[in-house]
Amino acid sequence: MGLLARSIWAAVAILAFLLPVGAPARALEIVLDDVAADRVERQRSFLRGEEPAPGTPDVTRLDARLAERGLSRGRAIYIRVFKVESELELWMQNASGTFTLLDTYPICHWTGTLGPKLKEGDKQSPEGFYSVGVPQTRLVGRWRKAFNLGFPNLHDQRLSRTGSYILVHGGCSSVGCFAMTDPVQNEIYNLATAALSAGQARFHVHVFPFRMTAENLARHSDHEWAHTWFDLKPAYDSFERTRIPPVVALCGVRYKVADGLPGETGGSERRLPLLKGATEEASQRLLDSSGNWQPPQCELEDEAKRQPAGVVVAAKDVLDKPADLSTSVAATEVAPAGSVRSSVEVTAALPEPMTEQQPEARRETVAEPAKARTPASSATRSEPKSRPQATPRPAPTRAAAARPERAEAAPRRRVPRRNEAPKQARREGERSVDEAFGSARFGRSERVMARGG
Repeated sequence: MGLLARSIWAAVAILAFLLPVGAPARALEIVLDDVAADRVERQRSFLRGEEPAPGTPDVTRLDARLAERGLSRGRAIYIRVFKVESELELWMQNASGTFTLLDTYPICHWTGTLGPKLKEGDKQSPEGFYSVGVPQTRLVGRWRKAFNLGFPNLHDQRLSRTGSYILVHGGCSSVGCFAMTDPVQNEIYNLATAALSAGQARFHVHVFPFRMTAENLARHSDHEWAHTWFDLKPAYDSFERTRIPPVVALCGVRYKVADGLPGETGGSERRLPLLKGATEEASQRLLDSSGNWQPPQCELEDEAKRQPAGVVVAAKDVLDKPADLSTSVAATEVAPAGSVRSSVEVTAALPEPMTEQQPEARRETVAEPAKARTPASSATRSEPKSRPQATPRPAPTRAAAARPERAEAAPRRRVPRRNEAPKQARREGERSVDEAFGSARFGRSERVMARGG
């Protein structure tokens, strides 16, 4: 017994030496040495109870802040997320049909690095254009006041990207989601649900790697995903110019963007529209033979009345461009909506992206092109082998000839079971929603479990 007591006291002494008395309990800390390293400090401040984060608007004065900007609850909303800056912007439609910035909120935490989300479990936050409808706000579980971005959208699905339950929620922990802290998320969620209840069919959430200026593109020009960001930039520039959420569609696997019109909120389609007019190869190619970005080769039905949204760069972004940039892309000077814009030539850094399988090859498409499905030409197709001569059947006997042929029985029709048709309709509806530009596998009256990070 004495030996056991001495062993216990020795263990206590060792622990007392290793752990200072009164040291607070700490959660596991993950050091991020990539972009937005301030995420770690925000998590530490959150664990110490230091809320709100610097730059957070006063959520207790929401009605006063709305009145100061001429806004009110129930107005249509539009959200932009910037990963490097760790910021979420919430815009609301004003009386003139354009959008006014309510506030910019610091994102307490998001995971991963720059670039899109590729597969389930990679702990990567997505990039791209998403929309949220009423079913995506009806969540139960840990995060009740959260909304599902609807990843993967049709663009992600056509590129075989997988994942689910990417949320904008409270708290300050995340596994692919955007954590805003509870007070901030309560405000965002209440404004979002008020807009949906007032008649906005869907509100749009555009997730960018950073603010898409010429300087930022040049700063990250050597990133492996830099070539795909030129398809995100037209949507950023369109809203900067018009203050109206742009119209977004798909041209193959590429985003096609055009300016929104006054009174529009970005579109009410649950599924991202899929345009026609480009070959499969052209719909995947981002860069031409010279390495210049080329716009998608599809057109919207009403594109004639919309001001096309190309690669737009502010004139001030051109003045101090780096001297070592070599690839020239067409750009347009930003001007107020409806005014004449003068074209200028801007030098922007385009990357030397590499494929994962072939490090020495230049990546020029959104994703690795699929294997050619074109059948071989007649010149190269091998001639079919000659078939052996069929043996003639013997002549039927007299008895067989006299016997009448038996009619072939018609296939039996299966009688549907009770309530089978509604179930089949629901299954078909689920398949169509799976490809939607919004929530996947959500029923209109279904409340889904919020299992996101």
